[in-house]
Amino acid sequence: MTNIFSNIAFDEVIKHHVLPHYSHQIVSDKSCNITLLGNGHINHTYLVSTPINHLVLQQLNTQIFNRPQLLVENSQIIFSELSLQVKSGKYQLLAVAPLSTKAAVLGLDLGANGYWRALSYVTDSYSLEVVENIRQAYVAAKAFGHFANALSAIDAHKLHQVIPNLHHLAGRVEQLKQAIKNDKSQRLMQCRDWVDYILEQQWLMDEIANIAPTLPIRVCHNDTKVNNLLFDTLTHEPKAIIDLDTCMAGHLMYDFGDMVRTFCSPEAEDSRNLSNVKIRPKIFNAICQGYLSELEHTVTEQELKSFWLGACAMCLMLGVRFLTDFLEGDVYFKTHRKKQNFDRAINQLTLFKSLLSQEIELKKYLKL
Repeated sequence: MTNIFSNIAFDEVIKHHVLPHYSHQIVSDKSCNITLLGNGHINHTYLVSTPINHLVLQQLNTQIFNRPQLLVENSQIIFSELSLQVKSGKYQLLAVAPLSTKAAVLGLDLGANGYWRALSYVTDSYSLEVVENIRQAYVAAKAFGHFANALSAIDAHKLHQVIPNLHHLAGRVEQLKQAIKNDKSQRLMQCRDWVDYILEQQWLMDEIANIAPTLPIRVCHNDTKVNNLLFDTLTHEPKAIIDLDTCMAGHLMYDFGDMVRTFCSPEAEDSRNLSNVKIRPKIFNAICQGYLSELEHTVTEQELKSFWLGACAMCLMLGVRFLTDFLEGDVYFKTHRKKQNFDRAINQLTLFKSLLSQEIELKKYLKL
């Protein structure tokens, strides 16, 4: 993704074009400080700080979210439900609030200056890039389970499909095949062996196709990376689930799988230290225990069976998506160094291999 501010100071654009629409939310003056927030692959997120308060501004990637107003509408539906549950005491985490402009709209279309939205800032919090211990894995998985349980009150079909077929593995492999055929960046020879390995995994797509029709449609987060959970800086307990951009109808197997993908490796997803990229069984077990402690009375037997396939699918799928983007010239995921998408792909495929090599042991934690 190319930042529209590549040739212009982003803080000046925000101050002069975006913040005037939110002057009732935050005072924009010389004391206003604007910094990049987080390290998301898709959107650009900024923290606006003054001595008095904070505001999160997000420039949505309209190449990915080509109807950004649908994302904004989804976020309002979700916030409304979570707010009700916070008030009743049922939902124990903070609900991040979408904030309106002075014109009382939640999405701000500035044409050439981008599509924006504003969110409340969760103070005294931090996120993790790598899960360090069993406790972190357990409480994080429990928090995502708590979130999923809360969203079960929403009719999944009321939410827009902001990215259709987001977790459709077979479709992602077809995109890879097209990228292989085109090879427009002349990079295929650098990853031919990994491409061949991916194309050997048809068994996984077949198993998913068999079980998917038996699974209930639920509201899912669809991006349950560990860095999408904020921890309290004082108590180190989960404080808020963030990045609800892709919350929509789906299957819980992929939310479970993305936790496995991002919690279980001791290395970041773009690490080149492949000898240490592996599934940690104790972390996997903690995910199972934490997630199911919130959902054990909600998930069906078929859903539980699907969780293993979800873990396999997410590790393989991100490998496929990163490799596809590498072959296409790094047009989807943001990169900060040469071959970063290639490194990400190999990392995820190495994790997939580690998962398969421990299948018998890991399935026991799901009681399969």
